Amino acid sequence: MAAAAAGRARSRRGMAAAAGSLRLPAWCGPLRGLLLAVLAAGSCHGNSVERKIYIPLNKTAPCVRLLNATHQIGCQSSISGDTGVIHVVEKEEDLNWVLADGPHPPYMILLDGNLFNRKVLMQLKGTSRVSGLAVSIAKPNPPQGFSPGLKCPNDGFGVYSKDYGPQYAHCNTTVWNPLGSGISYEDFDFPIFLLEDANETQVIKQCYQDHNVPRDGSGPEYPLCAMQLFSHMHAVTSTVTCMRRNSIQNTFSINPETVCDPLLDYNVWSTLQPINSSGKVDREKEVIIVATRIDSHSFFWNIAPGAESAVSSFVTHLAAAEALHKASDVHLLQRNIMFTFFQGETFDYIGSSRMVYDMEKDKFPLRLDNIHSFVELNQVALRNGSVLWMHTDPVSWMNESVQTQVRNLLDILSNSSVGANVTLQEAGYSQPLPPSSFQRFLRARHIPGVVLTDHQAAFQNRYYQSMYDTPENIRMQYPEGLSPEETLEYVTDTAESLAEVATVVARALYRLAGGANNTSAIQADPKTVTRMLYGFLIKMNNSWFQSIIKPDLKGILGDVPQHYVAVSSPVNTTYLVQYVLANLTGTVVNLTKEECLNPDKAPNTEKELYDYAWVQGSLDPNSTTRVPYCVRSTVHLTKALSPAFELRQWGSTEYSTWTESRWKEIRARIFLVASKELEIITLVVGIAILVFSLLATHFINAKADVLFSIPRDPGAVAY
Repeated sequence: MAAAAAGRARSRRGMAAAAGSLRLPAWCGPLRGLLLAVLAAGSCHGNSVERKIYIPLNKTAPCVRLLNATHQIGCQSSISGDTGVIHVVEKEEDLNWVLADGPHPPYMILLDGNLFNRKVLMQLKGTSRVSGLAVSIAKPNPPQGFSPGLKCPNDGFGVYSKDYGPQYAHCNTTVWNPLGSGISYEDFDFPIFLLEDANETQVIKQCYQDHNVPRDGSGPEYPLCAMQLFSHMHAVTSTVTCMRRNSIQNTFSINPETVCDPLLDYNVWSTLQPINSSGKVDREKEVIIVATRIDSHSFFWNIAPGAESAVSSFVTHLAAAEALHKASDVHLLQRNIMFTFFQGETFDYIGSSRMVYDMEKDKFPLRLDNIHSFVELNQVALRNGSVLWMHTDPVSWMNESVQTQVRNLLDILSNSSVGANVTLQEAGYSQPLPPSSFQRFLRARHIPGVVLTDHQAAFQNRYYQSMYDTPENIRMQYPEGLSPEETLEYVTDTAESLAEVATVVARALYRLAGGANNTSAIQADPKTVTRMLYGFLIKMNNSWFQSIIKPDLKGILGDVPQHYVAVSSPVNTTYLVQYVLANLTGTVVNLTKEECLNPDKAPNTEKELYDYAWVQGSLDPNSTTRVPYCVRSTVHLTKALSPAFELRQWGSTEYSTWTESRWKEIRARIFLVASKELEIITLVVGIAILVFSLLATHFINAKADVLFSIPRDPGAVAY
């Protein structure tokens, strides 16, 4: 047995030696080299070929799908993206090629911003020859105006209905937004993207010029320049449908996939005199509410500059709050004042309806009974001359007790403007309230109130809810050559004008609250206003905003401000309004970082009355480090989520039901596309090569014993 084992060992060693001395045929060397080269190429970055084929468009904004109780609106692509040959449309006549004459449908249209209107979009919506739309921004803004919103904003969710002032319902008396085309509320089955970068727009036009321009009336030859847009939406039909699917997924799926989310954020509020934010205000205490909205909207996702529709009013509101807090006797006023900033008002009054709901359900420190009066700022930057209009509700005016209080409110406001560069005039008792948060409070209770605007009837704003509601729309102008710091501090005419409005409002509020002293010292600061306008409209990432926020929030300071309510909260605007308000109305207190972050550990902090924030502070002179400090204020956040979602009434007609669809990816790219004939030839050749390869592999495998036989060593001896 030992001999047999030794024989087996020698046999294994002999086989190993034979293998070690194996000599492959000469032609196997190049084959092995080719195999190694293929493997090496595969190990490189897999997208190197893609980068050579496609040019990505990185500065775009899509139109996305939104849903309410009954409809879906917006745009989407197919699940794999939509592709088409690019055609540039700079005048209406160019549409003929896309809609009828062009031989290479479907087309991706590069549309001049001046042609982005309802007439053109409805033409494109009704044809299968269009696969998508890329819109360039018009420069300058369209002189005729552009508003993709509704002619009657938030119709059906204000105070006027068949039961309350039916003659004023559905804008029967006054069409507030006559330029509204309603295209933001249409449903498009192809993707629509905004091109934000002029350089990328030029790249597309150059590709079109090089490859796609028709020659002598006939179609261009291949290869052609094409575009592909990806914006597939997961939700369909309505909020009722998508929320039901969410619910089913959450109930039965281990890994639930959400298809839509409610639009939500937070309202920001503070009081002149501190109140217990977790308790209840005594019923006999009276509070004046000053309100404004802080959100805007446009046709494209997260493109919502809102200069006139939102920013002008909430900046004025913030300046008035600062001016009032500087008055020496505010702690002696017999009525408190609450400064309120509502989120989601664009979408059927999300923020205000939620606050009213919370007040009714005793989930808020105030009750509706505590409200003495209501003053709302709503679009105040585009005044004709010095006139600002005071709007009141003609229905509640018929109630004698309310009429007396409203009359007193109007008189105080008018008297506060004496000697100022602002003239307050009454819009008239036969005209309803414009779209405003105040309407949601009136639905719950007769409250004396006034809405201040720069328009007597229809909006002055020709770019309501559009991407053109920019600083230029409210006439913000800066001298050339200013540095960012100099621009931040430069007081524009617009800032001066809004500071005057803020001064009048602050003085009127002081009188309404029972103040008896001379109001000449109550003065809004134009420098503060100009800083806010710069930060909220031009560049959020500026030195002032950096100094007043918490260190862990510095990531919210993007370059271009947008004021869309969104579904992830709080959004940048909410955070910044919160900290600007705290900075303007709060007090710097001598607390350490640990005490500021945990007020319970410090004596006499009265945490139930105040909010504490440890902020970054300004840069230390001649240093790159900041000097942080602790701010004590009465600023608070409360949820701005429609009660419809709390109540699971997704088909509600009482509350907002807006949701936003989820999506997998949003991207755009251009590339050259070959003719169908060449693609077919390439496919056929590829299949032929594949078949030949399979046959060759089968033949080699079948003849492997012959092709790869090991030649016998003539010196070897077999035993």
